[in-house]
Parts: sequence; C-alpha cells; structure tokens
Amino acid sequence: MLVTATKMLQDAKAGHYAVGQFNINNLEWTKAALTAAQECNSPIILGVTAGASKYMGGYNTAVGMIKGLIKDLNITVPVAIHLDHGSFDDCLKCIEAGFTSVMFDGSHYEIDENIAKTTEIVKLAHEAGLSVEAEVGAIGGEEDGVVGTGECADPVECKKIADLGVDFLAAGIGNIHGKYPENWAGLSFETLDAIQQLTGDLPLVLHGGTGIPEDMIKKAINLGVAKINVNTECQLAFAAATREYIEAGKDLQGKGFDPRKLLAPGAAAIKETVKTKMELFGSVNKA
Repeated sequence: MLVTATKMLQDAKAGHYAVGQFNINNLEWTKAALTAAQECNSPIILGVTAGASKYMGGYNTAVGMIKGLIKDLNITVPVAIHLDHGSFDDCLKCIEAGFTSVMFDGSHYEIDENIAKTTEIVKLAHEAGLSVEAEVGAIGGEEDGVVGTGECADPVECKKIADLGVDFLAAGIGNIHGKYPENWAGLSFETLDAIQQLTGDLPLVLHGGTGIPEDMIKKAINLGVAKINVNTECQLAFAAATREYIEAGKDLQGKGFDPRKLLAPGAAAIKETVKTKMELFGSVNKA
C-alpha cells in the first residue's frame, strides 16, 4: 500500500531499526524491490532521483509504474515513493505527480537560503499530504550529477532545519555516494550523536549505505538513523549477474537474448541484495 514515509520512520526510530530506501532505475528494479519487501514483510521506500526519472520517462511514469506494480503484485506492505536529492523545482513536480515523499537537497546552499527554501517546501508538501526530508552537510561522492565533498554537518544547523517541521533529516557524517575509497575515514559518530541529542525524536537518514561496514550500520541505527539509502550496491549486483549470464554465452542459447531472460539474473540479484539489507537494517516483519 502506498503511504508517506513519516510513520514508517517514526516507528523505525522508536523500534531501533531502519527502513531501507532502494533507488529504482527501471521496471525490473522496481519489481525486484517490491517483491523483496513483500516476502520480508518489510516497509520500503523507493527512491527516484531526477536523473533516474528522466531515464524512465518522467515523474508521472515512475509513479504510474509503481502504483501499477503495487496493485498487480498485490503488495500489501507500506511503500513510499520518495524523490531523492531533488531541487526546489523537482519537489514541486513530484508533489504534482503523486509522490508520497520528497527530499529537498538544500545542502549546497548557505544555511539561511536552505532554511528559506526548506520552509516553503515543507509548507507545500504537507498541504499535499507528503513527507519531507531535508539535508544539512553535503554527502560525499556523486549521484546523478549531484556532487558532495563528504563534509560533516553542523549539529546546530541541523537543529535549525529540524525545527522547520521536516519529517526526517539527512546529515552529512562523512558518508559518500558510490564506492567507498580504501582510505575512507569512516562515519563520524561523534557528529551523529551530537545531532541526535539536538533533534530528539526526529528520524535521521544515512545516505551512501553501500559499502559501510555492518558494525557501523548498526551503531548508526542505535544513534537515531531510521532510514538508510542503498543504490550503488544494487547496481553492482545487477551488473555482475548480467555479465555472468552473457559471458557464459546464455544469451546465445535458444532465445536467451529475450530481455525477459537476459535481465532476469540481474533482477534476481537486486532482490537478494534488498533482502540482505532489510535483514541487516532490522526491518523484516516490521510492516
């Protein structure tokens, strides 16, 4: 069933587990993630970036596909459609398209402008019944052209954004998008703890969930993280399974070139990756 992310994340923080946001890129991705959630009896957030939306045809196409799959696959667990790293204009488009949650990425603005724009998005989104994620401190790496240096957020600035009425908050704590380099310093739990103390019961978000060691993931959840974003890990799993299929020559056997067969191993790999993450995050049987 389609819901906002607000209650699922409030429940997750209170229950000391996290809900996974799994970014989607096409039909196979979406179907794999939804069926994994149903089989795990776990709530799920489907993340859509501006770039992924453009690739799929647009925000309305993404919403229509997700709604259709929920109905046709009889998905009964809570599902949120979430704009990931959206600009102000992207947020407005997603509110109109029928998303249930939006992230306004104000981390690249000075704090005063971030506050002003976030305030307006919170008002518009809440009037339309959507949940809102805001960000303080740029997340490292690159995602669909959005580049961050991996800085740690200022806990006081986090408090200012939290007080605007956002439903959950992403704060940079040394995390990055994509693969983590060998010399990565790790998450700053000191920063996370300071943010948690100032923002209270507000669910916190960890971007760049791919490649973070399991012990760090669990510690982050204990310090208030209730939403963890995963994208690259599913992409890598899909690519590896597809490569194995082709290198084994299976696409040349019979009708192995049929996209329904060609893409099946990759979709199965995504599904298993999502299940593994749900177990790690503790969201299994929390729907």
